[in-house]
Amino acid sequence: MAHVVNTDLVDDLKTLGARQIEACFNCGNCTAVCPLSKDDVAFPRRIIRYVQTGMKDRLCGSIEPWLCYYCGQCSETCPRNAKPGELMMAARRYLIGAYDWTGIGRRLYLDSRVELGAVLGLAAIVVVLFVLFAGPMTTELTAEGGVKLNTFAPARVIELLDWGMGGLLAVLLLSNVWRMHRWIMRREPGLKVPLGAYIRGLATLFTHFFTQKQWLGCKGAGERITATKWFKHFCIFAGYVTMFVLIVVFLRWFQTDAVHPIWHPQRWVGYIATGALLYGVGSALVARWQKRHESHKHSHPSDWIFLVLLLLTTVSGILVHLFRINGLAYATYVTYVIHMAVLVPMLVVEVPFSKWAHLAYRPIALYLQRVQQQARETQARTANLQPQPVQS
Repeated sequence: MAHVVNTDLVDDLKTLGARQIEACFNCGNCTAVCPLSKDDVAFPRRIIRYVQTGMKDRLCGSIEPWLCYYCGQCSETCPRNAKPGELMMAARRYLIGAYDWTGIGRRLYLDSRVELGAVLGLAAIVVVLFVLFAGPMTTELTAEGGVKLNTFAPARVIELLDWGMGGLLAVLLLSNVWRMHRWIMRREPGLKVPLGAYIRGLATLFTHFFTQKQWLGCKGAGERITATKWFKHFCIFAGYVTMFVLIVVFLRWFQTDAVHPIWHPQRWVGYIATGALLYGVGSALVARWQKRHESHKHSHPSDWIFLVLLLLTTVSGILVHLFRINGLAYATYVTYVIHMAVLVPMLVVEVPFSKWAHLAYRPIALYLQRVQQQARETQARTANLQPQPVQS
């Protein structure tokens, strides 16, 4: 099968973080030491070859970049210091941009000024909308002494806007997932995938989405370090998903003027999710600042933008709560606007177009890997059951 060579692929990957790619001479050491590399999914060497030879279609149809959790062992042991682990990270950034049919993701990744401009622009729009359409900033408190936040920002209105924004982001992300699916499945044009394989593979999809347990098999940095990194990442995931569900599905219960006692679920569920986010995000920021581990030595601007936005969203959210229950009216209103001015850009930019999209792409890759495996097994069994021609 002929492949069109993309002569810009190496330069794009360099911009996305693979600065040492040309130092690689394909010795295969990185693939040999990777604890997750297997016969059918051998990486990073295979991905490096695709990039060096400009095989964009092969790269876009690969699941291997999503199977790498960047333990850093390949980069630490590379005899040429080619940083294959960083190349795999750059490949994931490239794929997020390639899956996006709008072209926005690619533009954001290749120029961090565009991403920062998009965040600031959306934040300004949110502030202007509040100035024009928000309710009165009343200083009258509730019977419990709390701020009447829903007078300023009615939960029913915010809920409708949440649903509209969530629906748009879901359409964008799912359409990108469909492009990802088509690219990956085109790698094996002769493979017939029955519907049953997709259905049986759903257990793999949900398992990896909710647990990220594949990370625990990446023991290149040592079992204790791997488990710690997994736990910190899981805290970010669990905290974010919990808050997302509270805000999108249960907003009228969560954004209330009532001041509930400390043991009420509305408070302690929010506290636990906030604590998990602060721990996970804070640890990630410190690790990237200190650069002690190989996987944190080279950060792309998108890594910092994502983590800072998530931290600001978390901190401003808990401040809104504290100001509200303590009757600080103006502080509540101003902080709420700041909170929304950070939250909305983070969701609109990060979920379909940037780093947070890996929340969907990684488990989808593992799911499609399982679907393909089942389809191959079914096809092999069917071939074995075919009657053999009679020899004359």
